[in-house]
Amino acid sequence: MSSLITEDEISHETTLVWLEDVDNLDYVRQSLDRLPTRKGRPAYHRDGRMVGYALLGPTAKASRASGTFRRRVFWLLPHDRDSEPEGLYAKSAPAEAVDPRTLQARVKGYKTERSEGGPPSTAMQKLGITLPL
Repeated sequence: MSSLITEDEISHETTLVWLEDVDNLDYVRQSLDRLPTRKGRPAYHRDGRMVGYALLGPTAKASRASGTFRRRVFWLLPHDRDSEPEGLYAKSAPAEAVDPRTLQARVKGYKTERSEGGPPSTAMQKLGITLPL
């Protein structure tokens, strides 16, 4: 879950690779997965789809116990808002969800009114930004 991801755990990230245009997504789910490599597209074993992942720099160390690297993976499930706008997350977001516009390499990201499906903030209104409700 995003709240459990610490800055130390993502301190070796060099790049986030997006497989989709995240400007059209209100939120993405993020998790730290144990992966066999620092770089490259990881295998995906969840329902739904992977929308992005992090690449790690050469200073990232593998776990002594498993030989794997902890890397962030960004994903969506079939019942998330992008696929079911009126569904379970029409006006909320899952616990591990963050607004993809707040993500960068070595930055955890956070929830926003947009990712939560709430009303637009005053700043959003002044900029003419509206939420898909």
